[in-house]
Amino acid sequence: MRPVRFSAVATLAAVTALTAVTGCAEKADAGGDGAVKVIATDTSCEVSKKTFPSGHLQLAVENKGSKVTEVYVLYPDDRIVTERENIGPGTKANITAEIKAGSYEIACKPGMKGDGIRQKVEATGGKAVKRAPELDAAVAAYRQYTLDQAEETLPKAKVFADAVKAGDIEAAKKAYAESRIGWERTEPVAESFGDIDPKVDLREDGLEEGQDLEKDWTGWHRLERSLWQDKKITARDKELADLLIKDLTVWQKKVGTAEITPTSMANGAKELLDEVATGKVTGEEERYSHTDLVDFKANVEGAEKSYELLKPVASRNEAALTKELDTRFAELNTLLDKYRADKSTYVFTSYDKVGKAERKELSDGVNALAEPLSKLAAAVAK
Repeated sequence: MRPVRFSAVATLAAVTALTAVTGCAEKADAGGDGAVKVIATDTSCEVSKKTFPSGHLQLAVENKGSKVTEVYVLYPDDRIVTERENIGPGTKANITAEIKAGSYEIACKPGMKGDGIRQKVEATGGKAVKRAPELDAAVAAYRQYTLDQAEETLPKAKVFADAVKAGDIEAAKKAYAESRIGWERTEPVAESFGDIDPKVDLREDGLEEGQDLEKDWTGWHRLERSLWQDKKITARDKELADLLIKDLTVWQKKVGTAEITPTSMANGAKELLDEVATGKVTGEEERYSHTDLVDFKANVEGAEKSYELLKPVASRNEAALTKELDTRFAELNTLLDKYRADKSTYVFTSYDKVGKAERKELSDGVNALAEPLSKLAAAVAK
């Protein structure tokens, strides 16, 4: 789940963990002369231009508030064009996105909650971005990858749901983490639809004000709590198991319609690293099952898939960047492999058994990869 809905304590922890991820790499002045500057505070979201040409959009974001924030470019129906999460107080971020002519909104979310503070903007002109043939091939291959992941997830999720409905706690526990792998690999695409992610992957502290814990909290993590904390399966849990499959089936059907561009692939890879930094390294994501390292690995695999598909063009434009990314991905994968006995399985050490020093080592590995990965979108857009 995108790490946007935090309790106050979790937010403070996330800001601390994110300093290296979003801060040091993006302290430099953001954007160039043609960039749309976005100034986010705790109470406002100012944009320097309300109208700009379609094509490659450059956003130069600066967070002048006291809270960690995120910035979205949204279609009128709230589908996501591009986003950058976890922009810490006093830091800057550059976002490169491919955008068609039309009406949009730029939204800032102080504290990473709610609908955000929005500005209506317009992309003018009708010229499509000219892409290298390799980029069109990358988009097609990634679209197929997301379809494959959704199709592979559904039967695994059904095994999990069937165990819940049968009242078999141990079988449900065994199936839980594996049922989430495909989702975690491609979560930025799922999040682009807006309503599916909170239905299937919401954490307890992600409920908005006024929502009811028992009525409105659905999905994997609601069942995770029942299995590991409550240690019982209720009639409501069995209903939620059916609802999970229903919602994942909608996701499977929608995946093929997702708006995918080379820059959204690159930005999505960075989002997956942010997912690791704010949910997996901190232990927030799988707080009951402690299966965080399974999600961690899946997030890294999804990010690496996007990178490998974009690498032919990125290496031509920024050879030094791809060399560094190759090294950082290899280092992080090697580090993760320390926590599983067999590389052919997804059986990882329970995260509650991973000590502070080891968590710091994992965090450092994520930070080392996240900084160059944030430059990938700009490299493929050259």
